Amino acid sequence: MTGAAGLRKLTVDLGDRSYPIIIGPGALRDSANFTTWIRSRQLLIVTNDTVGPLYLETLRETLEPHYRIATVTLPDGEEYKNLDVLNRIFDKLLGERFDRGCTLLALGGGVVGDMTGFAAACYQRGVDFVQVPTTLLSQVDSSVGGKTGVNHPLGKNMIGAFHQPRCVIADTNTLNTLPDRELSAGLAEVIKYGLINDPEFFSWLEDNMAALLSRKPDATGYAIERSCRDKATVVAADEKEAGQRALLNLGHTFAHAIENGMGYGEWLHGEAVGAGMCMAAHFSVDLGLMPETDALRAIELIRLAGLPVDPPSSTSIDREKFLQLMSVDKKVQDGQLRLVLMQGIGKAFVTADFSREALAQSLDRMIPS
Repeated sequence: MTGAAGLRKLTVDLGDRSYPIIIGPGALRDSANFTTWIRSRQLLIVTNDTVGPLYLETLRETLEPHYRIATVTLPDGEEYKNLDVLNRIFDKLLGERFDRGCTLLALGGGVVGDMTGFAAACYQRGVDFVQVPTTLLSQVDSSVGGKTGVNHPLGKNMIGAFHQPRCVIADTNTLNTLPDRELSAGLAEVIKYGLINDPEFFSWLEDNMAALLSRKPDATGYAIERSCRDKATVVAADEKEAGQRALLNLGHTFAHAIENGMGYGEWLHGEAVGAGMCMAAHFSVDLGLMPETDALRAIELIRLAGLPVDPPSSTSIDREKFLQLMSVDKKVQDGQLRLVLMQGIGKAFVTADFSREALAQSLDRMIPS
């Protein structure tokens, strides 16, 4: 649905915990987008030292007439997504004597959103939070669905909780200050939706990738809305990943191995997802599941988005290290690794029906020497 001033509004349907996704230019400046959903006067804005100087003052001007505001600024980067840095949020909440009726607001990308949501899930056993994503990746993926958490040295996102936001407010004007590398990283998650179960969207992306890279507002707005709609549908059907929501992890088991193996922050999450989806496509072909022509289409679109299509070289992460890192994954059940693979464009599925030897042989072919 398109509303005032060209804003698009979707709903994540979770019964009495349903919430809106508001998308469009200038959404940060309209207090009505917030006041309907923030129930307490106590508001903690969590941001980072990259996004804060750009948008914190604008957001304060929008909200200060309505709330008692405190702020905390975290260091920027995946390498800071850990329990030690998370404590800075709790320090501020306790220092300001915020009670269990307070609201946390995440102003930033996926790391800020994940950490703020996890802090909200934990503080006094659960308080409200609001997502205000400022990167393409967070607008189309991590801000929607209630997955929150932090990393551990032994595994990415292994400490966390499901905790749904009160609302998601995605001001597309924030993408104007997004570096090109971050834009490409976000496009990995956009492409993912086409590969999982939306072949028509995948074809649209093939035709419109140049417009997205050029930041054309109409193309960008449509891609964000379509991605959020696809994700909202999956989340509404399987909130806590008991079944089909696992499809949203296409490429992510490979990606998390890359991020951990290279050191958090060396590769952007979206860059690792891009390479990880290519690896999933290669393995799907090797297993006789996916036509090679479809795999080549997927890899070419990922390349056109400015993303890596190969994993790091064997001198960085060799095959055995890759296998070891992949085994520390939330989709492992009873010691059995499960992967999201593909039977074609828009035909992803979750399977454990492959041998370790087959995966090892495929990795040998995929990992550059």
